[in-house]
Amino acid sequence: MAYLDLIDCGAGGPRCDVTPLFLNYTAFASLVTDLAGHFDVAPDCVAGIDALGFILGTALALHWRVGFAAIRKAGKLPGAADQESFVDYTGQPKGLELRAAAALVERQGGVVVGIAAIHIDLNDATRRLMAQYNCQALEYEE
Repeated sequence: MAYLDLIDCGAGGPRCDVTPLFLNYTAFASLVTDLAGHFDVAPDCVAGIDALGFILGTALALHWRVGFAAIRKAGKLPGAADQESFVDYTGQPKGLELRAAAALVERQGGVVVGIAAIHIDLNDATRRLMAQYNCQALEYEE
């Protein structure tokens, strides 16, 4: 997975810049193939969270030839929407997160067959998430 070296972790702030990986077609295609390979069965639909999840989610949906459901931050969808509150990695209250997204999918009658990510920080919250769902990441960090 040498393509992970394309991720700029020196960008400053609490997140790394993954856009150099997306710029490289071969690397991005390998990333999608590797993430999809962690699941035994293709889903009926892929849901992705605003905004990185839109990129990875639509790529995975195309890979599996299924539809894509966009899960937006609170207040961004037109019309009535189901919402789940949470506190994000900065300690700020928000209207969505990974576990909240799974809860939203389930509340709409969907079944979460797995959660795919480039990276998952290992902490109490993600360990609970991983105990409940098939969580697959290319990197884990304690």
